[in-house]
Amino acid sequence: MVRDFIMSNLIVFDEEANFTDDDNIFKKGFVNSLFAMKLLEYVEKTFHITIEDDDMDLTNFSSVNRIVSMVSKKVA
Repeated sequence: MVRDFIMSNLIVFDEEANFTDDDNIFKKGFVNSLFAMKLLEYVEKTFHITIEDDDMDLTNFSSVNRIVSMVSKKVA
């Protein structure tokens, strides 16, 4: 789910953007800060969680696996 959302919102002119679930999507230049806000909203709505100020570290949103890890901790 998270990977599909990221893939559908990539900022690339190339039809194929390759990245692993551990790649930093911001460092790779696939997304920007506006996308970060869309991603935050998507995570909260999709997983029915609230992202607290302590969770707002960009590192938590930098890769598919980091997002999944943060969500898993929040719903546990």
